[in-house]
Amino acid sequence: MKRILSIALAALLIASLLSGCAGASKKVLKVGMELAYPPFETKDAAGQPSGVSVDIAKAFAESMGMTAEIQNIAWDGLIPSLQSGKVDLVISSMTITAKREEQVDFSHAYAKAYLALLVGKGSPVKTAADLDADGRVISVKQGSTGDTYARAHFPKATIRAFDSENACVTEVTQGKADAFIYDQLTIYRNSLQFADKTWALFLPGQEAEGWGMAFKTGSGLTAKANAFLATYTADGGFDGLTEKYLKQEKATFDQLGFAFFFANKDGSWPTSGQ
Repeated sequence: MKRILSIALAALLIASLLSGCAGASKKVLKVGMELAYPPFETKDAAGQPSGVSVDIAKAFAESMGMTAEIQNIAWDGLIPSLQSGKVDLVISSMTITAKREEQVDFSHAYAKAYLALLVGKGSPVKTAADLDADGRVISVKQGSTGDTYARAHFPKATIRAFDSENACVTEVTQGKADAFIYDQLTIYRNSLQFADKTWALFLPGQEAEGWGMAFKTGSGLTAKANAFLATYTADGGFDGLTEKYLKQEKATFDQLGFAFFFANKDGSWPTSGQ
């Protein structure tokens, strides 16, 4: 009896060790993102990575039999970390631009967004065109598409670049800048938070910006990401993310007639007023 029990315990121990080895051998997908843009990239109450991009990264890793390891990296360090091999991919609400495509490969767009303006209530600015004048000051996040847009469309204004969204917002709320140009979700949320000092102005006539997953040039993961995104979209993955993280925003955007971030299940993109 003791011999049988010993054999059973030994078998159980071997099975446990084999299971542990299998788990330990599961490949890790290193994902870079700046955890400073809720609800896309942020931290939960326990300080763990959370948000839309985190869920997408985990689902992508799982689709390849891997586990995602999220690395919190400052915005300016994301592409260098990818180029150096510190991370396998970057997913951080990063807009696909021609300049960035010279440095990295992008997946197809998984989301699209528009720029908007957070305008100080003490500013004489009433329309976007009013910003293109001597004496007008615009705060931008350095290196963002808002930075690029402001320099291209408001050449007469003074552009002040900062490292963070919060610094840009502060410039407006303190009356040091007429407006802050950034994506519509950030602008919308700050206009609610600082309703007594600011209001939101959406830029007319602009084309949506696509956000993509970024990979080192020549990476075989790019094609896998495109296949994953197609399946994830068709299976309602983005509907689930909207319900989990962006339910209130979706309702407000629908009410205002603004196109939402994610593609429809059939792969088509929402249009303004849909």
